[in-house]
Amino acid sequence: MSKFNTQWTVGPHGSFEEIDDGLISVSGEIVMPLGRFPRRMTVVQLADGGSLVWSAIALSEPEMEKLEAFGAPRFMVVPNPGHRLDAHLYKSRYPALKVLTPKGALEAVSEAVAVDATTDVIGDPDVSFVTVAGTDDAESALVVKRGGGTTLITNDIIGHVTHPHGLGATIMAHLFDYGVDEPSVPRTVRRFIKAPSALAAQMRDWADLPGLKRIIVSHVDPITDAPADVLRRLADDLDG
Repeated sequence: MSKFNTQWTVGPHGSFEEIDDGLISVSGEIVMPLGRFPRRMTVVQLADGGSLVWSAIALSEPEMEKLEAFGAPRFMVVPNPGHRLDAHLYKSRYPALKVLTPKGALEAVSEAVAVDATTDVIGDPDVSFVTVAGTDDAESALVVKRGGGTTLITNDIIGHVTHPHGLGATIMAHLFDYGVDEPSVPRTVRRFIKAPSALAAQMRDWADLPGLKRIIVSHVDPITDAPADVLRRLADDLDG
């Protein structure tokens, strides 16, 4: 199981980008031998003016100030057992933060941070927390509705690392099929999928979301070109 940080440790990262109305995202990197593997945090503005942090990354103070100006963090989603690296840091910085994780990740995530809920307690009609089917309740996703369309936020079940940095990251991205050439279900994740047909059905349901505009993945490049078609292709691959 991945370790977690107990001191505010800032790795390489970019700046927040506005993805849609009330939706910002920033990419960072995990330093590893011979390269850096990319990761992404996304922040959703809620109807009450607060915000939800998805897959937290410890950032430099100027970027943290941007996050706080965007909306006081009220919820943090630790989307699976492996994405707990900076969760403890956020809870320490924002003690009132409510922590969500899927039921299958509860034990591992609780080692890093106290969990408040494993179901949707966000209370925003335009933001839905989903436990992903077929993953033994260990993966989660968000569906975010905005006037201009719908955004699906997933974690490790879809990889789209089109520009890995360094030899080690490049080898890892190709070896484990993290979507260098096109979005894919990484090999590191496939072994944790308990019911591929159920995940395939979940993806087809997402493909039918009205106004699906994009998929934001934790590793790492958003999918904006025909996202519904991407989901159906991945579902067909899982069924194959």
